[in-house]
Amino acid sequence: MERVLIRNMKSDDIGQIIEIEKKCFSLPWSRESFEGELKNEHAYYECAEENKNIVGYMGMWKILDECHITNVAVLPEYRNRGIASMLIDKMIGVCKCSEIKNMTLEVRESNTTAINLYKKFGFFSVGKRPNYYQLPLEDAIIMWKNIY
Repeated sequence: MERVLIRNMKSDDIGQIIEIEKKCFSLPWSRESFEGELKNEHAYYECAEENKNIVGYMGMWKILDECHITNVAVLPEYRNRGIASMLIDKMIGVCKCSEIKNMTLEVRESNTTAINLYKKFGFFSVGKRPNYYQLPLEDAIIMWKNIY
């Protein structure tokens, strides 16, 4: 197993990120969406690189003293290797350094693997967003994590 490097996402990474989106989400974000995110002063994106290939990424928006996780994705063939955990751990560290007090996210109600991963990092369920996801239509679980 090669060493996985967690680093800031660059515009040169967007092509590979788009491929991850297509493999991981039923409604993938566009190139333009990621280009906009990299210009957004409130957005922060990290990617996981192995052997010069992007194998996962995570993004968040920093809003005052809170952070909203936008996406976490790891290529299917790289799952169960701790890469998502590395990305989440890095983002929690960024939040601590930025004096962010809370983190939040939405996750598909059926995605028990992700829900359990988030719980491992101290996220807890606070409610649902009915019909939040499309293709297939599904409720989202709203999760929060208190950092301080």
